[in-house]
Amino acid sequence: MPLYEGLGSGGEKTAVVIDLGAAYTKCGFAGETGPRFIIPSEIQKPGQQQSVKVVQYNINTEELYSNLKEFIHMLYFRHLLVNPRDRRVVIIESILCPSHFRETLTKVFFKQFEVPSVLFAPSHLMSIMSLGINSALVMDCGYTETLVLPVYECIPVLSAWEALPLGGKAIHKELHTVLVEQCTVDSDSSTGQSLPTVIGSIPEEVVEDIKVRTCFVSDLQRGLKIQEAKFNLEGTAERPTPPPDVDYPLDGEKILHIKGQIRDSVMEMLFEQDNEEKSVATLLLDALVKCPIDTRKALSENLVIIGGTAMLPGFLHRLLAEIRLLVEKPKYRNALATKTFKIHSPPAKPNCTVWLGGAIFGALQDILGSRSVSRDHYNQTGRIPDWCCLSSPPPESVYDAGKTPPPLMKRAFSTEK
Repeated sequence: MPLYEGLGSGGEKTAVVIDLGAAYTKCGFAGETGPRFIIPSEIQKPGQQQSVKVVQYNINTEELYSNLKEFIHMLYFRHLLVNPRDRRVVIIESILCPSHFRETLTKVFFKQFEVPSVLFAPSHLMSIMSLGINSALVMDCGYTETLVLPVYECIPVLSAWEALPLGGKAIHKELHTVLVEQCTVDSDSSTGQSLPTVIGSIPEEVVEDIKVRTCFVSDLQRGLKIQEAKFNLEGTAERPTPPPDVDYPLDGEKILHIKGQIRDSVMEMLFEQDNEEKSVATLLLDALVKCPIDTRKALSENLVIIGGTAMLPGFLHRLLAEIRLLVEKPKYRNALATKTFKIHSPPAKPNCTVWLGGAIFGALQDILGSRSVSRDHYNQTGRIPDWCCLSSPPPESVYDAGKTPPPLMKRAFSTEK
């Protein structure tokens, strides 16, 4: 018997919780304090040197189905070591997830692995479950984008979401560019060689390791001076003294010399305002302005920052300082009466906060049973209910046969006047 088959209560085995991210996937069991495994969201195709990202929306449905099938098979039979037919599944998704990806993933779970039921849980809503609060302004700084979504009394305010394509992927691209242009490599045969002549390009996993080990976010005053020196065409602005240079071993024979000014300047792209005066900090304020006026105070005092990019040293301190600086500008001073902003400290790392919320939600057996879509219902309808589709059936029809929803759930979805 697999190691985890004995887990569970009330005769039903604990659900599997999967947070399928663009860069990494967190998987584990409901009711636990952290994911069992954090693995790259990619598979290795036979005959191909480069790994294939699983979360790709621009490929055809057949190829996407094949990739997801192989990846989910690896999750169950190489990592979790459980029978997929015995356990419900909680899938944590982003509100910007395309419908065809959602439907293909559902088809993989029901048709290929025959799981009992599937529940799609919004990532921003799951993040506040780990804190035990009902309202928060949630920012997800992920791999491909930074997405801000207000949640008020456990209801996502979809009309107020804000997003920018700034995240780990954009940082890696910028860091790779400056490393190739400015850094040199020493080897056993020679020193001071340009990086392209030695290795051509740096793999993304190495760029990510360099980012995590050597780069950081400067404080507000230092960051403003770095930006001023960067965009000053006359060259009169003086750049702050850079941090020390760092030697990074590429392999057993090559040493990459990383300049100190790269370590603190790359992360400024998150806070530099573009032509539309947008940055990571303005996303929070713009989303707050879109919210109803009587919700803004509660949301501004409950900021929740999640995602792997938020784990960069100095990110939270800089973000809060940027918000307090921007809120005094005319654009926001007249629209926002509140000037108090507080960031929560979740009980998990920012990259695992969403998974922890999903694990808490998945441990509530009654709620999980009433909100999940059963395999029988999917076989009858051939589709998964979608919040953005008006043709989806009402919530009452997704309950398992023979089960009645809890009183609170019945009242919440009642259509009686």
